Amino acid sequence: MTLRVLFLSMLGALLPLTVSASDLPTPERGPVLRIQGSNTIGAALGPALVEGLMREQGLLKVHRETPDKANEQRIVGETVQGRRVEVEVAAHGSSTGFKALKIASADLAASSRPINDSERLDLEPLGNLKSPIAEQVIAIDGLAIILHPHNSLKQLNTVQLARIFSGETKTWEELGGTGGTIHLYARDDQSGTYDTFKELVLSPRGKNLSGNAKRFESSEQLSDAVSLDPQGIGFIGLPYVRQAKAVAIVDGDSQAMLPLNSLIATEDYPLSRRLFFYLPPTGKNPWAKALVKFAQSSKGQAIVAANGFIAQTVQAMVVAPNALMPEGYQALSRHAQRLTVNFRFEEGSATLDNKARQDLSRVLDYIKQHDKTNRQVTLVGFGDAKSDPARADLLSKLRAMAVRRELVKSGVVFREIRGFGAEMPVATNSGDEGRIKNRRVEVWVY
Repeated sequence: MTLRVLFLSMLGALLPLTVSASDLPTPERGPVLRIQGSNTIGAALGPALVEGLMREQGLLKVHRETPDKANEQRIVGETVQGRRVEVEVAAHGSSTGFKALKIASADLAASSRPINDSERLDLEPLGNLKSPIAEQVIAIDGLAIILHPHNSLKQLNTVQLARIFSGETKTWEELGGTGGTIHLYARDDQSGTYDTFKELVLSPRGKNLSGNAKRFESSEQLSDAVSLDPQGIGFIGLPYVRQAKAVAIVDGDSQAMLPLNSLIATEDYPLSRRLFFYLPPTGKNPWAKALVKFAQSSKGQAIVAANGFIAQTVQAMVVAPNALMPEGYQALSRHAQRLTVNFRFEEGSATLDNKARQDLSRVLDYIKQHDKTNRQVTLVGFGDAKSDPARADLLSKLRAMAVRRELVKSGVVFREIRGFGAEMPVATNSGDEGRIKNRRVEVWVY
């Protein structure tokens, strides 16, 4: 499908039958699209998606220009008539994207964390930014905990991380390593990467980031600094590990997990996170809407993967059984393959969250393309611990049934619906974030 047809189907009367050079803003009218927010997205992924959209639209000589201001880019194309088309990307941190929406200096916000309640309320005049139309998950990322490549430590748990980055744990010897004083590296206060780390690691344990941490606006600069410091430790988005060493992470009773693609795709890795575009429902910029649509397409997700993030493309993977799994789960893993997607739910609700609603169509497409519609699919539900284990088992199965109800509408006949209660946690149950991650539904195919 061409972008011309895509524009029509998506925007209806907002665009004429064709998109010609005369419909595009001239340079005097400014850029056709302004994106502000996350450095994680804006450094490379956002510009790459814009380039993909421009080429799909048929623009020529697509390239990037770097203005004088750091962490800003201009993506430029040219119509067949020779008219210049510009998109501006400013990557100064997730919170700056929401501020830019408020003052109308951006058409689209890029964020490496979910919009918070105060931002959502502040932006209510632009519509509900938590609605499925507005909140668009474009990729999955993992926060990697990085060390100097010669550091001997192989894993850390989230409690240790909180103590390290709050400054309570001061030396590598306290962690069983060597090297003396720990040097801390962190993103700045505007960063969604920092917000995510604070939300997942520091805040649940009542900690604050140490004032001794060196702060960076640039992901690349932070990673390179850690890789050159034998006493350094930092946190960074997955594509920015670069020359540093990533360690395995344990959260609560979870197994130690490296930031592997498969574990991040299912969001089982303790420090996995979602990357977002936020599109104001009242916005009328056709380029913003087209970019969101393109980002969700197969071509857009291929660009996500090419830029080092985890695409939401559904694949089947083999899971090796081990003694830590319940016997029923071990049996399942011996005979079936697990899809690289987990369905999760809105907080305190049995309603599928926005990503899960997007994933329904992806999973359905996979099931139909691979001829798995007739008793070739098993859904497996999990949850957080309850005082009554039987209640935890029931709730986990009910979550699987909620997914079943949606897929049955499209003709899928299931082999089995299972619930494993609070077994096999992927996060600690002591905080809301962990409980939400543990309340999940896996999809298995035969």
